[in-house]
Amino acid sequence: MSDEVKAPDGGLEPEEKPQVPGLFRNYISFIGFAIAAASLISIALLFLIEITSGSENPYTVLVTYILLPSVLVFGLAVAVVGALLERRRRRKYPESGLAAYPVLDLNDPARRRSLVVFMCVLFAFLFMSAFGSYRAFEYTESTAFCGQQCHTVMKPEFVAYQASPHARVACVECHVGGGAEWYVRSKLNGMNQLYAVTFRTYDKPIKTPVHNMRPADETCAKCHWPEKFIGDQLRVFDHFGYDEKNSLNRTRMLIKVGGGSPAAGPAGGIHWHMNVSNEVTYIATDDQRQNIPWVRLKDPQGNVTEYQVREGALSQSQIDSMPRRRMDCIDCHNRPAHIYLSPNEAVDRSLSAGRLDQALPFIKAKSVEVLAGNYPDNDTALAQIASRLTGYYRETYPDIFASRNASIVQAVAELQSIYQTNFFPEMRTNWSSHINNIGHLTAQGCFRCHDGRHFSREGKVIRNDCAICHTTIDQSFGGSTLIPENNVFKHPVDLGDKNTYQCAACHTGDRTFVHPLNLGDISRFQCSECHTGNYEKVKF
Repeated sequence: MSDEVKAPDGGLEPEEKPQVPGLFRNYISFIGFAIAAASLISIALLFLIEITSGSENPYTVLVTYILLPSVLVFGLAVAVVGALLERRRRRKYPESGLAAYPVLDLNDPARRRSLVVFMCVLFAFLFMSAFGSYRAFEYTESTAFCGQQCHTVMKPEFVAYQASPHARVACVECHVGGGAEWYVRSKLNGMNQLYAVTFRTYDKPIKTPVHNMRPADETCAKCHWPEKFIGDQLRVFDHFGYDEKNSLNRTRMLIKVGGGSPAAGPAGGIHWHMNVSNEVTYIATDDQRQNIPWVRLKDPQGNVTEYQVREGALSQSQIDSMPRRRMDCIDCHNRPAHIYLSPNEAVDRSLSAGRLDQALPFIKAKSVEVLAGNYPDNDTALAQIASRLTGYYRETYPDIFASRNASIVQAVAELQSIYQTNFFPEMRTNWSSHINNIGHLTAQGCFRCHDGRHFSREGKVIRNDCAICHTTIDQSFGGSTLIPENNVFKHPVDLGDKNTYQCAACHTGDRTFVHPLNLGDISRFQCSECHTGNYEKVKF
């Protein structure tokens, strides 16, 4: 049979061959296009939800700009794989026909229209990809991504962050900062964290300090100015007693913040450590940087002085081999955005603010007791706090329970709120696992170096004199007020020759207390039998 047929003008023309289907006309490519189309529709719907919603849901952003675009790309990849497999099949079986490569002929109106449509679709796809990539980048830099994607792991840090003075500063401002180098570092470190979360190899609690943290002068100093002379700042410390009346012990101090640069004011006070002309370097023998046996000071004239503890001093070979760290802001301000209050401090703050009723007998002692309990999880803790506090007043003070029930209910709610903000049993995180180096009441803090035990070869000592950092204006206890001699803090109890003890040796943050004096058989006595509320020397 001839392949030629009669043309309209009477001539002959070749018979048209049937059109070969495109390579994408196969089941695998159809499935890929279906996946891509479904994800594209979902992205459009979620995008409309996002722009019309009044609040940003972290999961909506994660799905819209990270998960679904990944599914879209996967669907397109499946379609391409299907086309490649179809092409291989047609090459293997030529009789089935092989589609030719597309011909670009702008003189053909149909092909020209197809090209315009293809370019428009390509532009829209690239635009959406760029926009989605930017939103994905923006989201991975957001506080919601840092704190909410890894629920259990980052819950303590995220909750404490929301209650901190830096709650409106994005996490990346401190943990990453500006510049491509640290951005890349953070993402590489994030891959390690993702692995740890996926396979549950993370630490409980999360280890601190962060040893690969960016230097503070590249992050903190973007907002703060440690070189500027601040002068003395008034601080009022309210501590309530464990007695029935929850007696108030108030200390008013001037904290000598000072300044760190002669160019910005007098260099002195606490911020002397941040003097750009002073270089303080130290060696810590533990991961938390609490044990510091060696300190080196280089003054503005270039003179170098090395200080060591006399007990357990490091050898020169150890000093040469161990890593050294130059002191910066976060060596003291080590928890500026993740603060975990001790039971004692948290209850003191609530009593001062009036959120706990001071008229409830022993409310300070019982509150600290229930907060310091060893609970397996958050739900158990909340239930136990409610039952233990309520049961105490119901059984011990039935009249108070009846007449001030509203205060007791409020106290339960306040203690539960304190617990959920500062205690995380699932991650074994609280004030004792994450030490705060500001001050020196419940942790070594300043006394890591200023303990009076670091000496130089010349006999100089890093002093532990109270007057170096603060001036005590007055102290009040039990209705009496004392202006201490030379404005140096006077302990409410005369500790005798034990007053060289560091505060944290006795003040543990909860009711666990080791008395600095050996009380022998009278250790069973209640505190108030000796602590009379005045500043007279206690005699046994």
